[in-house]
Amino acid sequence: MMAPIILTILSYLLGSISAGFLVGSSSGVDVRSAGSGNIGATNVARTLGWKKGLVTLLADVAKGFLPVLAAHLLDLGAAAAASAGLAAFAGHLYPVFLGFKGGKGVATAAGVYLAAMPLGILALLGVFLAVVLGSRRVSLASMAAAMAGPVVAWALSYPDETVWMALFIAVLVVVRHRENIRRLLAGEEPRFELRGRSSSG
Repeated sequence: MMAPIILTILSYLLGSISAGFLVGSSSGVDVRSAGSGNIGATNVARTLGWKKGLVTLLADVAKGFLPVLAAHLLDLGAAAAASAGLAAFAGHLYPVFLGFKGGKGVATAAGVYLAAMPLGILALLGVFLAVVLGSRRVSLASMAAAMAGPVVAWALSYPDETVWMALFIAVLVVVRHRENIRRLLAGEEPRFELRGRSSSG
């Protein structure tokens, strides 16, 4: 009975480790004060280049993937896996090591889905790519993929716990993107461009 609780706590602590902050610090840059001020891979790529953005992306995906994988390997059940995934996701959004001010959680959510619903992640990736290629706005693509999460989990008959987990993640992703939503409605949301290229809103 204690194993799921311990895993949930450890998952939150793992999620609280900010790859973007660490990558930025190694380059002498506090990403919280650069670009959009977000600690996620998109802002790291914009401010420090695509290679460091990719490192951040992979690390953020891993910290969502590993807790859910651990729950499966330990045969703790769907509820424990969902709890671990949500805890890692919450850690990224509200990291104890950064004063509970974190990122938007999209890459970490992708890692959670990769372990919790590996077939579903392909559908979500398709949604993300279709929207980002059509709009060149990562925020819009992120929200679209997040909102598709619970639908895909339900359609592919994943456990109820996974569906509810995906629903909570979708709600939190949209909430964390509220400023992006405001800019999208105002036509002010910038298109995604890597450092060294011009960008337009």
